[in-house]
Amino acid sequence: MTATDLPVDNGVNVEALLGAREALGDAPDIAKFTWRTVNTWVKGTQSHSSVETFYGLGAEHRHKARYEFDADHPEVFAAEDNGITPVEFVLVALGSCLTAGVAAVAQQRQIQLRSVKATIEADFDIHGILGADPDVRNGFSDVRVSYDIEADAGPEDVKALVAQSQKRSAVYDILTNPTNVTVEVN
Repeated sequence: MTATDLPVDNGVNVEALLGAREALGDAPDIAKFTWRTVNTWVKGTQSHSSVETFYGLGAEHRHKARYEFDADHPEVFAAEDNGITPVEFVLVALGSCLTAGVAAVAQQRQIQLRSVKATIEADFDIHGILGADPDVRNGFSDVRVSYDIEADAGPEDVKALVAQSQKRSAVYDILTNPTNVTVEVN
């Protein structure tokens, strides 16, 4: 048996994903999801977030566990550095979403992955958030994702995996397209 005769297993159940996509045609309302987190101030610039429930497929759901995250700012911002910064969470989300897509697309295309590593960097000028220069935006000016992928495929096929992942990534879409955000005080 040659390497190409072995079944590809990147740990993604593509059949279930394709089945879900097909089911949406019969009941488009089940495609509406609401993701949520609860964020609580701790002290200073530190906050604590938990993720436990979400709505989708026409019903409320609960994750297998309650996931918890701390965010803070580093000491160079006169903070205590008790967690990563909120903007670093955005980079984590982008890398996680794109990498999940790479694995799913590779599984669907029968490409065995050996390793996938993404390095995500973003440029940020703090003049904006400090109010020191009103012409400087508060967020990232540039974001770069660099992949190092070892797979049973040629360079063009690997580039196509990443391109398809980018095309289908929710986080990439959130970062590159305007999104309505409403902030209220109860």
